[in-house]
Amino acid sequence: MYKLSNRSLQRLYGVDASLVKVVKRAIELTRQDFMVTEGLRTHEQCCINYGKGRTAQQCSLKGVPAKYAQPDLSKVTWLNNPFASKHVTGRAIDLIPYPIDWNDLKKFHLIAAAMKQAAAELGVRIIWGGDWKSSKDYPHFEI
Repeated sequence: MYKLSNRSLQRLYGVDASLVKVVKRAIELTRQDFMVTEGLRTHEQCCINYGKGRTAQQCSLKGVPAKYAQPDLSKVTWLNNPFASKHVTGRAIDLIPYPIDWNDLKKFHLIAAAMKQAAAELGVRIIWGGDWKSSKDYPHFEI
């Protein structure tokens, strides 16, 4: 059985209480250890994320200061509005396998299975980014 690290617990601060309960139950159920990489997202973090893979002009058009532009990096968000993420309101979290392995999708599916089971037990409706039709986001869960 796994447990959340202190860092993961700190990253749950400000996240919707029902989603926190799901995460805490999922860590008890999972067959794949995981960690919380992000919960509540600040305005600055939205700017940082949006700037990845975008030019200064693209950023400015969306209200993101040009200093955050990092066109040589891979995009990490596909939102039209960089500040529309459910992370901003604490209604989303990102979970990744521990130890970190971004390429083993089986591990993300195991985490998702535990999250879905925990959500069903607790009567909380969640959406997994891995179930999205386009632009899959395997670490992402939201209510």
